[in-house]
Amino acid sequence: MQTTEIKRLFDILQFQAENQPIDDALASKVNGEWVKYSSKDLQNIANKVSLGLMRMGIGKDDKVAIISNNRPEWNFIDFGLQQIGAVSVPMYPTITVQDFEFIFNDSGVKLVFVADYDLYRKAKIAAREAPGVKDIYTFDLIDGAKHWSEVKKNGEGGDMQKLQALKNQVTYEDLVTLIYTSGTTGVPKGVMLSHGNIISNTIAVSNISPLKGKNYRALSFLPICHIFERTGVYYYIYDSVSIYYAESLDAIGDNLREIRPHTFTTVPRLLEKIYDKILAKAYELKGIKRRLFFWALNLGLRYDPNESFGWWYDFQLKLANKIIFNKWREALGGNIMYITSGAAALQPRLARVFWAAGIKVLEAYGATETSPGVSFSIIDDLRIGCVGPLLENIQVKIAEDGEILVKGPNVMKGYYKRPDLTAQAIVDGWYHTGDVGEMVENKYLKITDRKKEIFKTSGGKYIAPQVLENKFKESVIIEQIMVVGEGEKFPGALIVPNFEGLKEWCQIRNIQYTSNEEMLDHEMIIEKFQMEVDLHNAHFAQYEKVKKFELIHTSWSLETGELTPTMKLKRRVILEKYQELVEYIYQ
Repeated sequence: MQTTEIKRLFDILQFQAENQPIDDALASKVNGEWVKYSSKDLQNIANKVSLGLMRMGIGKDDKVAIISNNRPEWNFIDFGLQQIGAVSVPMYPTITVQDFEFIFNDSGVKLVFVADYDLYRKAKIAAREAPGVKDIYTFDLIDGAKHWSEVKKNGEGGDMQKLQALKNQVTYEDLVTLIYTSGTTGVPKGVMLSHGNIISNTIAVSNISPLKGKNYRALSFLPICHIFERTGVYYYIYDSVSIYYAESLDAIGDNLREIRPHTFTTVPRLLEKIYDKILAKAYELKGIKRRLFFWALNLGLRYDPNESFGWWYDFQLKLANKIIFNKWREALGGNIMYITSGAAALQPRLARVFWAAGIKVLEAYGATETSPGVSFSIIDDLRIGCVGPLLENIQVKIAEDGEILVKGPNVMKGYYKRPDLTAQAIVDGWYHTGDVGEMVENKYLKITDRKKEIFKTSGGKYIAPQVLENKFKESVIIEQIMVVGEGEKFPGALIVPNFEGLKEWCQIRNIQYTSNEEMLDHEMIIEKFQMEVDLHNAHFAQYEKVKKFELIHTSWSLETGELTPTMKLKRRVILEKYQELVEYIYQ
C-alpha cells in the first residue's frame, strides 16, 4: 500500500486513490437521481480543470472566486486551482452585490465561478465595478453564460508533465485560500490560510475520528465556503468517507433517510429546530403515548455519560431507547455514529437528550483564523458543556481577562493586505480569538461568551449574554432571544416566540389563536412569557436577571439580515432594527 505524504492540500486526492479508493467520493442529486463521482473521477476532473485554467493564463497566486451552494463542481474548481498554486476566494451565495464587489476588488479576483442564474446576475453587476474580473463561469447551464465544463474541456489533452511541474512548486506554506469573514462588525477581512494550516486540522481530526474503514457516508449541507464545513470535506476525502451533498436545507430530512449517513456537521440552531419539531409532534400525542414520550424525554434531560444514576435509571433509559428514541435515530437515517456541532455554543440540555437517545453530538470549537479547529469533543472522553480536549499540536492559554489565546500550525498567515489588523490579532504567535473561556480539569475547553458581546450595566456589573440566551432558549415557547443592557440599570431582552409551541399552549388552554402579531398582545400570553422569564432567571444572580422584555412577531433569519450564514445573531443589526423597542424597555 502506497502512502502519499500530505504536503499540499490536493495531495489528499492521491492519498484517497492509493489507500482506499471509493466509487462515491462525491455525490449530488441531479434531476432526482444521485450522480456519483469516484476517487479516480475526482482526480481526473481536477487535473483537467488545472490544465484548462493554465491555458487560460491562471497561475500561481492568482485569485479566483467560487460562489455556490454545495455541489461537486465546487470541489472540482477548488482542487483545480490548488494544483497550479492559484488561490480560491470562496464567498457566501447569500451576501450582497456590494460585498461581492468589495471582495472582488480587495482580493484582485481574475475569474468567478457561480452556481446559478441569480448568482450570475449578481456577479455580473459586481464585476462592472471590479475591472480585474476577466470572466464569469456558471455551474448550471445558462443561456449567454460560459459554462464551467468549457474550462474542463480546455484542459483535455493538456501537458500532464507541465502540470506536475507546477504541482511540485506548491509548498506547505503557500497560500491556498482567502476567506472573507462575514463582516458583522464592519468591513470584511480576508483570512489567509495556507495548505499547511488546513492540512494540520484535517489530519488532527482524522486521528480522533471513529470512522475508520470502508463504506462510511457523510451528508453535507452547511455552506462549504465556511471553513468549518470545508475542512470537514477535506477530512472526509482524506479518510475516504463518501460525501453526499444535500439538495437544500428543506430537503435534509428526506436526504437523511435516503443516504442513511454516518455523520454530518451542523450548527446548534439546526439541532434546536430538530428538537423543537420533535416536541411539537409530541404535544399532538394523547394519553399513554404522550406520557411515555415525556417520561423518556425527562430521563434524557438528566443524562450525563460521566455519571452513574444507578441500575433503575439505566434500565428505564434502555427501555426509552427501544420505544421512543429509536424513532429519533430513524429520522436521521438510522446509521448516525456522531454529529459535529460548531460555530456557536450548544445548549447542554440538547447534548444530554441527544446522547441519551444514542445520537452522539460532539462539539467543535475554532475560528476561520484557526482553519478552524482548536478543540474537538471525543466520543469516549466527553464533558457536557465543554468543547472537548485540544486538537493535536495546538496550544491554548487563557489571558488575564479570560480571552482564549491559540498557538499552533492551524493559525492563519494573517489578514490579506492588513498587517495592522494581523498585528492586533496575533501577538507573539498567539492568536487572540475574542472568545472568553476556561479550561475544565486542565483538559477540556469551555467557552463562556464572546469578549465583544459581554457588556457592563450602569451598576458596573458584567453580563455575558450568551449564557443567559442559551438558558432561556430551553423554554418550549422561546425560539430566539437577544439580551440587551449595555450601560443600562439591568439586562433586558428581545424575544422571538416559538410560535408552534405557543399555538399548542393556547390550544391546551382553549385560547383562540388568531395571528402571531395579535396574540403577542394577549394578556394571558404576556403573563405566560413572564412566568418563563422568571423560571429561567432563577439560575442567575440578581444583577444578571432579565427584568423586562419585549416580544417580536417575526423570526430573525439570514434572509432578513439578523443572522450570519452560520446562524449567529448580528447584534448590531438587531439593535438598530429594534432600537425603539429597546428604548421602550428602559423608559
